[in-house]
Amino acid sequence: MTTFAAGPLLLGVRHHGPGSARAVRAALEAATPEVVLIEGPPEADALIPLAAEKDMRPPVALLAHVVDEPGRSAFWPLAEFSPEWVAIRWALEHGVPARFIDLPATHTLAWGNEEEKGTAEEKKGQEEKQEGKGEEEAGASDRSADADVRIDPLAVLAETAGHDDPERWWEDVVEHRGGAGIGADPFAPFTALEEAMGALREVYGVGGHDRDLVREAYMRLQLRAAQREFGDEVAVVCGAWHVPALRQKPSVAADRALLKGLPKAKADMTWVPWTHRRLSRVSGYGAGIDSPGWYGHLFAAPDRPVERWMTKVARLLRDEDRMVSSAHVIEAVRLADTLAAMRGRPLPGLTETTDAVRAVMCEGSDVPLGLVHDRLVVGDVLGEVPRSAPAVPLQRDLARAQKRLRLKPEPMERELELDLRGETDAGRSRLLHRLRLLGVAWGEPTASRGSTGTFRETWRLCWEPELSVRVAEAGVWGTTVLSAATGKAEADAVAAHALADVTALAERCLLAELPDALPVVMRVLADRAALDADVGHLAQALPALVRSLRYGDVRGTDTHALTDVAVGLAERIFVGLPPACAAIDAEAAEHMRRHVDAVHGAVGLLGEPGAAASGGIRERWHSVLRVLAGRDTVPGVIRGRAVRLLLDDGELGQDEAARLMGLVLSPGTEPGDAAAWIEGFVGGGSGGGMLLVHDERLLGLVDAWLTGVPTEAFTDVLPLLRRTFSAYEAGVRRTLGELVRRGPGARGSAEAAASGIPGFAPDLDPGRADAVLPVLSLLLGLGEAYDDDFAGVAR
Repeated sequence: MTTFAAGPLLLGVRHHGPGSARAVRAALEAATPEVVLIEGPPEADALIPLAAEKDMRPPVALLAHVVDEPGRSAFWPLAEFSPEWVAIRWALEHGVPARFIDLPATHTLAWGNEEEKGTAEEKKGQEEKQEGKGEEEAGASDRSADADVRIDPLAVLAETAGHDDPERWWEDVVEHRGGAGIGADPFAPFTALEEAMGALREVYGVGGHDRDLVREAYMRLQLRAAQREFGDEVAVVCGAWHVPALRQKPSVAADRALLKGLPKAKADMTWVPWTHRRLSRVSGYGAGIDSPGWYGHLFAAPDRPVERWMTKVARLLRDEDRMVSSAHVIEAVRLADTLAAMRGRPLPGLTETTDAVRAVMCEGSDVPLGLVHDRLVVGDVLGEVPRSAPAVPLQRDLARAQKRLRLKPEPMERELELDLRGETDAGRSRLLHRLRLLGVAWGEPTASRGSTGTFRETWRLCWEPELSVRVAEAGVWGTTVLSAATGKAEADAVAAHALADVTALAERCLLAELPDALPVVMRVLADRAALDADVGHLAQALPALVRSLRYGDVRGTDTHALTDVAVGLAERIFVGLPPACAAIDAEAAEHMRRHVDAVHGAVGLLGEPGAAASGGIRERWHSVLRVLAGRDTVPGVIRGRAVRLLLDDGELGQDEAARLMGLVLSPGTEPGDAAAWIEGFVGGGSGGGMLLVHDERLLGLVDAWLTGVPTEAFTDVLPLLRRTFSAYEAGVRRTLGELVRRGPGARGSAEAAASGIPGFAPDLDPGRADAVLPVLSLLLGLGEAYDDDFAGVAR
């Protein structure tokens, strides 16, 4: 059966419609054209044979990007149920030429860039015009803009047919039909749709899609060229909206005039994997659909689709440990059929199946229904493309690394635990860190639910199709992941303005193991550190630098170049911190308190026994803390924190700490400053609650001060105290309450022990101490056996 008497066969479709896809296959089988023309960029003609490769599995997309600016890109996604994909596959199976006939990507990409510039200039011009004109002219401008509204052809047709839901209407008239179309005529659906679109084009013209005039002119020229070569036995698969325009026959000169002067940009094109989720409308894809997973199911299961769908839903819910039986499946199918009959639909659609699943399998709950929607209605299917597809060298190197490290890209988010002591996991870590540095956010570091040692990392992985564009963009830095990451790190170091940015970059270079980039980063770091006089900036930069030293240790990286810079940075902080903490307001004091904490942690790592920089650095830092603790011009929150840090390090005795607290909490100190001192001493998540629990003298001092705060000042200090004590765990707060109720500080430790308060006694309890020794011995690696000498030392 042929249908070329009236000219070429124009098959108007809806992109990504399974009913349209089946109808296209049936029409091509019946017509057997000599050539198939498809809406798409003609630069991709050479890529069409790759669709026959066994490694090609949709969903996939044609990716075009500007050679010199890979970030300027465009995608043409195709799923298994896309009519265009079906047409390509049919042509390859039957040895028929297939060609793309839409406007070339070289114009599309350049046109998009020109539109962005034009939109910005137009917006600026409109703003200037409206500033100088009255409300009447501004209103006329608004009305003019409203007149150019882009219409949705399917929505207009559905409304004309009396339906308020375009998706449901399209399902009823197209997607739920058999592959044979209306009756036995495979061309009837396309004839009817062409008539409908023709009526719409007569009323709405281009419907606000001004670029379509140019695209359709190019398509007509390509259609004429195919007719000259193959005669009228030409089939065209394109969006139904374009069919009336392709049926028109303006002069060749008129079509060429529309194409004259179009901007151009040199473009490269390839196939890239795509996902069902990126086909969905919620992803922002212009031709997206609401339910790619459902449409894929309709295309793959034309017989008994509802029964098969309910079976898939039941399997998913069972995998999530929900009780779903065969009886549930049978009842859900019956309910879906009943709902379709009541609503006058030829077959149950997604609405009916969803309602049935909610009522029968989910017991009315939308929580498991959300899982069904996410996993099945939308879905996370990731396509594959063959290795023979064109790719930038960086993409090929990344693919080799992924295969070598057995790290396959997957569309579903998952966590990956890495043990850096193993060669494979260490390689995975390096790859992910290098990609992050390149802006390819395949993985994001996250907090580990297991060990927090420096030899472990936890990553959250999720591969998005757009990452292919990011890889292409990163190709300007090098042809391999290593060389590209090195080049990007060097450029970022030179361009960095803040000292903290450079130290963070040094840390990332060590994590990514980029030894060739470190000399440049270190040179920039030394220059920035020498010029930056802001103590806050220096304090913010030091922790990342010291962490870099630690990461270098666990990864076996040479970090000697960092050591001198870190020590020099610490020395400058020691000199500048006391003056920087004097005479500042409460907000600045809180920021500086956090800097003090960060520096203290960094010095603790930098000054560890055996560390290259350990000589005297901790002693010098303790001297700085003593200065901070004793200066009246330093805000209370910083003085309190300095005392606490000295106490924790054993540089300050309990008696001296109690004396300093007593001085601060004396009546001569302003209540607000005293409350800030308490916040610094026992707040900030530093374990201050347990300190008060186990040292009744300190708790007694705080309690006595608090009860003596004047009424007029209590309201001012209450928010700060509430913030301090609310950070404690519930058990700590409860214990403190019990101690306060019993009167802490009113009794000595012996009286506290007599009252039954755990942990307080005048002397050491040998039995309780000995109970700890076996565990302590295991932690120290001494085994279960320990002698009396060790026990005595431990006591």
